[in-house]
Amino acid sequence: MPGVLIVSLLGISLTVLFTLLLVFIIVPAIFGVSFGIRKLYMKTLLKIFAWATLRMERGAKEKNHQLYKPYTNGIIAKDPTSLEEEIKEIRRSGSNKALDKTPEFELSDIFYFCRKGMETIMDDEVTKRFSAEELESWNLLSRTNYNFQYISLRLTILWGLGVLIRYCFLLPLRIALAFTGISLLVVGTTMVGYLPNGRLKEFLSKHVHLMCYRICVRALTAIITYHNRKNRPRNGGICVANHTSPIDVIILASDGYYAMVGQVHGGLMGVIQRAMVKACPHVWFERSEVKDRHLVAKRLTEHAQDKSKLPILIFPEGTCINNTSVMMFKKGSFEIGATVYPVAIKYDPQFGDAFWNSSKYGMVTYLLRMMTSWAIVCSVWYLPPMTREEDEDAVQFANRVKSAIARQGGLVDLLWDGGLKREKVKDTFKEEQQKLYSKMIVGNHEDRSRS
Repeated sequence: MPGVLIVSLLGISLTVLFTLLLVFIIVPAIFGVSFGIRKLYMKTLLKIFAWATLRMERGAKEKNHQLYKPYTNGIIAKDPTSLEEEIKEIRRSGSNKALDKTPEFELSDIFYFCRKGMETIMDDEVTKRFSAEELESWNLLSRTNYNFQYISLRLTILWGLGVLIRYCFLLPLRIALAFTGISLLVVGTTMVGYLPNGRLKEFLSKHVHLMCYRICVRALTAIITYHNRKNRPRNGGICVANHTSPIDVIILASDGYYAMVGQVHGGLMGVIQRAMVKACPHVWFERSEVKDRHLVAKRLTEHAQDKSKLPILIFPEGTCINNTSVMMFKKGSFEIGATVYPVAIKYDPQFGDAFWNSSKYGMVTYLLRMMTSWAIVCSVWYLPPMTREEDEDAVQFANRVKSAIARQGGLVDLLWDGGLKREKVKDTFKEEQQKLYSKMIVGNHEDRSRS
């Protein structure tokens, strides 16, 4: 008798849970509407975080503990001056001679390179883009703030309650939603793939993709604000965006219909790719083809030239950056000649850090961290379309698009290659500094020779 009662209660609980999921999450995802529950949840969290931060600061003050304050703009103030200007300043401060009478080389010039080297060691503007951003306030996640320690009983109880909510309620719910979204994507795209090509197939494919991605967005409790939707990418174009996380794809695909570009995978990812390509003309490359730049460019050009095909979604940085900056864009997608639709994505790390540090965490660990965060909050800006100008090469065009994305998203615009995440600095970067100094010395010598 007790066993029957337990089974009945379990069945009722599962029925109620499935009904709630269907009414409040799956059905709204199908029609692209929201009841505002996630925004109310976000506002509540902000009030709790503010109280926790104040309590932590007060407790630290009472115990005479020095709180760690992250330097969001770096620990060294740097002025954007050229090599020649800085060396002239060093010479001016160390000598009373007029600058035009100074020799081609002075021993004091060494101090410029020594200082630059020490600045790089202390405050490297590149490698710190490959680690998670430190928060100034505490969001009740021990992994996001160096100040996490025992402060008071109330704060500890609140943190423990947060752990229970995130791991015992939110995590199972999110796993169920993710499983539902992925299952519907595989089944839905497979079924649509059997339909003959035409408007019906395109209509169903679009809405199956949107529905499934929106369910996956809700699996992360993602709260997304889209700006300037009138600039959304159109057929025959290329959508380029800054890259922070694998979920960037879900964030954008839940508001638009894109052709994905990527390498063919095995396992679960391979099953999803094979199902998706049946319903939509995605561009998948075999492992042996990825390194063939000409073949990749040819496939992308053929796709972009067909105005009936979906816009291609590309992340030209080629690696994930911690959403504080935008690094060098690879020029390949800017050589095609298609219209480029820039998109800026900016995450709010207060609720959960979306950055994937692939050199530190595997995909499973990363997804677990995402699903045990409070939420993923971000803003997406669709920028006006851009085309390559006549006097512009692919690199200049890529830099112009990158600057527009950085400016809109409030990110630092860096010229460095994101490949430095795993590779050593190329000798060409060192030679560039040597050439600049050599040019300055030779230039000074030639100017004096003419006079």
